[in-house]
Amino acid sequence: MAAGPPWRSETGNMTMTRAILLATLAAATSLAASPVLAATIDAPVVERLSPDTVAVRWNGGDPVDVLAAKGFDTPDSAASLLASKDAGGRFEAHPGQHERPIYLLRDTRTGQTVHVAERVLQLEQGTNFRDLGGYTGADGKHVRWGMLYRSGGQAMLTDDDVREIKGLGIVNLIDLRSNDERVLAPTRLDGIRYQAMGYSMNAINIGPDQLQKMKENPGVGLMAAYRTMPEMITPQIRMVFRTMLDHQGPLVWNCTAGQDRTGIVSALVLSALGVPRDQIYADYVLTTKSRNPHWEMPPISDATVKEHPAAAMWAAMQSEPAFAKPFPLTGADGVPFIAAAFQAIEAKWGSVDAFLDQGIGLHKEDIAQLRKLYLE
Repeated sequence: MAAGPPWRSETGNMTMTRAILLATLAAATSLAASPVLAATIDAPVVERLSPDTVAVRWNGGDPVDVLAAKGFDTPDSAASLLASKDAGGRFEAHPGQHERPIYLLRDTRTGQTVHVAERVLQLEQGTNFRDLGGYTGADGKHVRWGMLYRSGGQAMLTDDDVREIKGLGIVNLIDLRSNDERVLAPTRLDGIRYQAMGYSMNAINIGPDQLQKMKENPGVGLMAAYRTMPEMITPQIRMVFRTMLDHQGPLVWNCTAGQDRTGIVSALVLSALGVPRDQIYADYVLTTKSRNPHWEMPPISDATVKEHPAAAMWAAMQSEPAFAKPFPLTGADGVPFIAAAFQAIEAKWGSVDAFLDQGIGLHKEDIAQLRKLYLE
């Protein structure tokens, strides 16, 4: 009798069964890893539309539950439901003018939950006060909201501004400014642990010729400054990371504009947390929309300049219309000016990680601890 096809023999049946099982397992693995079951909430953002209205926006194809919590330490289970199975990618909420809730977006199919809040604080006489939460960090985690803030000067804050900022629960304020700036424009945030490292404004003072060049081409002066700034403010960078490791609570660091020294520190903090360079650049250029130069420094009089010669730079900038509004922080090629700082670091140290390790003293175990504390 002629032998039948192999799949009809005992050996053939076992081979076929094994092949079917392997194919089934492969298909299941592929399905589990496929975008069909992947989390879909992407690029969430909260934007203030009016004093009592915000728009919560996100990308994604699944219906989403929108919830709100009053504080950043409120457990998700205690958040209030605002909208159920919203598939529009946009929801308007109505918090109070000085309220800043954290919103939870919950994918109704996958169960994925994403936190998002207003990044820029809407202050009456503040400038460039921003939350670094929400950026994508190491291992797909995100920077915790309500823990790390960056800011411009705080000398012109109103009483309401001070109350709103203190309501954030900030425990530490690290002032990156020079001795001269701190005398000319002391912070109004009393009652918060204050740290600063003294240095003269002469280290970065900009004379009339440099101001003229800056007015004509801001990038030239900024990129030159950024190449040396990381090492110039190394003591302040160490102070920020040491305070982060102490983990006493939310902290803020600032300079006058919240742009250059603050931008360098923020970029290094985000780098340490594993945030990709494109998101670091996006945070840096957000300064152009967030600055209000009018509130960065009190008016500088001639008498003040005579008493404090370092004040001449701000007096000149206050009298020059070109400096009355923020300027773009990218060159004609679209590259942010702060890229010059990264290039200088990598040229000397080989990488940002090497600079943090050898130049700042932030070692691998410190990086691991920072990510444990500030990512979720």
